[in-house]
Amino acid sequence: MSQPREQLADLIVHSTPSAEAREKARAGVLDYVSVALPIVLGEIEDKPLRSLLAVFSQQQNAQSWALLLGYAGHTLDFDDFHQQFHGHPSAVILPALFALARDCSVHQGHSLNGEHFLDAYVIGVEVAGRLGLAAGAQHYQAGFHNTATLGTIAAAAAAARFIQADVAQTAVILGIAATRASGLRAQFGSSVKPLHAGYAAETAVVATQLALAGFDGKNAHVIEAFLSSHGGGKQQPEKLTAYWAQPWRIITPGLEFKPYPTCAGTHSAADAAFELRARWLADSGKPLNQLAEDISRIVVAFPSGGDIAASVRNPATGIEARFSLEYVIAAVLLHNRLSLEDFDERPVNNEIMSLARKVIRQPDETAPRDEIDPTQRFHEVTLSRENGEVWVSRVTRKQSVAKGVDQSLKLQSCLSKSSAAEWAEIEALCQLATPAALPELAKRLTSFKTL
Repeated sequence: MSQPREQLADLIVHSTPSAEAREKARAGVLDYVSVALPIVLGEIEDKPLRSLLAVFSQQQNAQSWALLLGYAGHTLDFDDFHQQFHGHPSAVILPALFALARDCSVHQGHSLNGEHFLDAYVIGVEVAGRLGLAAGAQHYQAGFHNTATLGTIAAAAAAARFIQADVAQTAVILGIAATRASGLRAQFGSSVKPLHAGYAAETAVVATQLALAGFDGKNAHVIEAFLSSHGGGKQQPEKLTAYWAQPWRIITPGLEFKPYPTCAGTHSAADAAFELRARWLADSGKPLNQLAEDISRIVVAFPSGGDIAASVRNPATGIEARFSLEYVIAAVLLHNRLSLEDFDERPVNNEIMSLARKVIRQPDETAPRDEIDPTQRFHEVTLSRENGEVWVSRVTRKQSVAKGVDQSLKLQSCLSKSSAAEWAEIEALCQLATPAALPELAKRLTSFKTL
């Protein structure tokens, strides 16, 4: 009987994504480009990128492009999320694919076909979701960052499909990627978190290049060993291949595009705060500049363990504040927005921080623990006023996700310095509908200012 790695390799090589899956992939490409391109072009300043470019400025190759694009796509924490993966698939899969598309030495002998690229992306997301299910919730709870660990293998799967590796080569690529997969949640709130995505994409490219060069690896038990060592006894390796593509995981549960540049674990709390702010303005009878002093206490409730990602209580910078329930709730109440400039590398806003100190976390022990079913997560925000009134808003994760995102507006907000014609051109390129689209998009994404 073949092992999970060999079964997985065969499915990666021989599966044919549906037209619907490819359409979902096109939307994913647009979302990734929207958040990565402003970093590449320097439209949004990112100081840590200077350090990366100082190290990689002389290395114009697929490995360095993958690392830089992984970092660029994840640095704003505005990139997509996948519920089963419990991480950010596109920030690792697409950088590896675009880096390989840019590297002429890898795809010599076959054309850069947009649908072939999209198929590889769909395969990568499928593997990402399945790895999340197979590894189980304990992997993330133990301190690993799924985007970095599981994402390395998912990106490798996509890369193998893109370069048309055979089953044996694909198995080697997966094994090398699993050996190098790493990344810790302890780095959340720092620039190392987006670097995790860069490392994962880089490893996928390296594994692919090694396999193409004839490098070999262990033929069995590698994926099982990875899951066993990282799953805390809760791993379910059979979920790697059972009911493959029924449906494709890029369709169901699908990619979730972020409406706010903050941790996804803060979004339903933000939506509850938006509702409470609107009620305060309508019913309090007071001017907005009295909102902070009118609120005596704010309690945010959620299933026990539901704040594992949004763990920062006293952020010092906007980057740390992306992972702070307290800061996100206060920012919404005061400013009615969660914008990119609110969550950059500058120190936190003192006015927001003052209100954030009134926020108290209160896990709801009557609700099922978050790791049992993260899809049931909710945030209930209770606002206590100085006059004794108490207002409550409860928003579930499903309600927040169901609101969706206007991708055109998101592109425009991220690339605010570009023109309407440039926005339209980028959206057209992201459809990958013409022979010139993929090489042009790959070229733009790898045109970092000092490369």
